[in-house]
Amino acid sequence: MKPLSNQFWNQVWKQINNQVSNQVCYQVYNQVWDQIWNQVNNQVWNQVWNQVRDQIWDLINEKIENKV
Repeated sequence: MKPLSNQFWNQVWKQINNQVSNQVCYQVYNQVWDQIWNQVNNQVWNQVWNQVRDQIWDLINEKIENKV
């Protein structure tokens, strides 16, 4: 009966280990993905916004100078 008991507990342990491992991997993946996405998104947004803002200000200044 002992080998069956060991086999049973080994199977239970494998299932628990797999579930916990999958859950931890999923959580870590999501956290890392969120951090990377936020950093990249912020950097790209800031670069694009700065370029667009500068272009708009240049156009506004040019229009004002042409009117004056």
